[in-house]
Amino acid sequence: MQSRPMYMNEKPKNPIRAARGTKLRAKTWEAEAALRMLENNLDPEVALIPDELIVYGGAGRAARNWREYNKIHSALQNLAVDETLMIQSGKAVGVLKTHEHSPRVLIANSNIVPAWSTQDNFDRYDAMGLTMYGQMTAGSWIYIGTQGILQGTYQTLASLADMHFGGSLKGKFVLSGGLGGMSGAQPLAITMAEGIAIVVEVDPVRAARKVNEGYCDKLTSSLDEAIIWMEKAKKEGKALSIALVGNTAIVFPELVKRGIIPDVVTDQTSSHDLLDYAAIGDLAEMRSLKKTDPGDYKKRSLEAIVLHTQAIIDMQTKGAIAFDYGNNLRGQAELGGLKVRDDKGKFLYPGFVPAYIRPLFCEGRGPFRWAALSGKESDIAKLDDLVLKLFPHDEILTRWINLAREKVPAQGLPNRICWLGLGERAEFALRMNDMVKSGELEAPIVIGRDHLDCGSVASPNRETEDMLDGSDAIADWPLLNAMSAVASGADWVSIHNGGGVGIGNATHAGQVIVATGTDEKAIRLERVLNSDPSFGIFRHVDAGYPEAINFAKKKNINIPGVL
Repeated sequence: MQSRPMYMNEKPKNPIRAARGTKLRAKTWEAEAALRMLENNLDPEVALIPDELIVYGGAGRAARNWREYNKIHSALQNLAVDETLMIQSGKAVGVLKTHEHSPRVLIANSNIVPAWSTQDNFDRYDAMGLTMYGQMTAGSWIYIGTQGILQGTYQTLASLADMHFGGSLKGKFVLSGGLGGMSGAQPLAITMAEGIAIVVEVDPVRAARKVNEGYCDKLTSSLDEAIIWMEKAKKEGKALSIALVGNTAIVFPELVKRGIIPDVVTDQTSSHDLLDYAAIGDLAEMRSLKKTDPGDYKKRSLEAIVLHTQAIIDMQTKGAIAFDYGNNLRGQAELGGLKVRDDKGKFLYPGFVPAYIRPLFCEGRGPFRWAALSGKESDIAKLDDLVLKLFPHDEILTRWINLAREKVPAQGLPNRICWLGLGERAEFALRMNDMVKSGELEAPIVIGRDHLDCGSVASPNRETEDMLDGSDAIADWPLLNAMSAVASGADWVSIHNGGGVGIGNATHAGQVIVATGTDEKAIRLERVLNSDPSFGIFRHVDAGYPEAINFAKKKNINIPGVL
């Protein structure tokens, strides 16, 4: 298999770390923010495999290779106040004269003409050095480390606990897989919800890293020991998270065989690409096979996925609450010949969005994040205080902020994430901007979001699974969302293919805007952060969701034919 050109000889000698403070290298704060967030994505505290420019998700990159990284770095520093840099799958391909209110960067990652948008074609283009996998926030330079998914995972578990367990996971055993950059949020999210976690991870280095970072409590390679710890915690009613080094395709079926059925089972192993999933076998040997015979590796990977998924279905049959966490495990298992759908075509166990999150999408709510360019934790602490002051009646939000202050480890630039909806995002951002203007915050604040948002993604096996009107695969919405972000004045905007479910399985868009403290930026912040979540309302009203229609009427949202 041909390997992609990486130009390792052009890699910077020192580990990459985002600049801090108020000294600019670029000509505007907007370009400086993009530069720092690109650097932050590759900080060893943040990135999964920084030497290979891989940020998270097995293969999600910040730039195509080290030569292109250096070109992007230089271009951002030289970008004029009225210029826009074009990024094609991790490569700077041109600078246009636009105007001061235009985005400073426009990004497109992994996009392939639909009939050609297959994993095999992508792999071929990738090996030729023509594209890269941008995941969601890796290739759009707004990844903030494991916290980026932690709050969403906590939000999902809180909704699950409300629905099934009276509001808490206390005394409940939650089983999952994966301890990478994103999946590594699971153990802390589970203990935040007062539950007991066993999370299976094949790579001992990754498992140990999450324990060392504080995302997970205990580490073992013994299933027997993990079970003893779990059962003791259940008996005592204590929250506990356990990283178990092992292969999910072996551990999950073994638990079924022993009759040890979790209260909740899900999974976040990297399975959107068969080369990223861990086939059964010695880890070093399998990594070698991946390079020498990728076809054989994919076959083994698919066989393991079938075993893994069948075990989840068996656990569900025996009483576990099962849900998919958006890594396309069910889709890959179906490719491997496993029956994963009922006679009506619905998955045997649901995805997390239709099961627990969609009502929030109907109100324009989703994962909203910010990072302090000053590098000062004190700036984030002040914004935590502001969130609690502005939204005191949101119990899940206030509980999250208080827990995050206490428990979330620092990674890279100081940052925070929470779920805010239409109106709330703009209100919060305008207050941030005032605090930058007054000097209460020591430097501008980068404001972004996950691409997993209320109206910015079409992903039939995840965010748009089982839409009321059958519009699961209609991808006009994220494209309109991206165009609206450009029209409204965002600072950088991106459109990607693939996300966390793999090439050809999702289209999604992202936007970032920087609170610089100016009056002009206040106007743009209000426009961008009201138009962006409006797409959650538009899409779900269009699909016929009563919650969205009622919300649109309540907020006087201009939707032809509705008001």
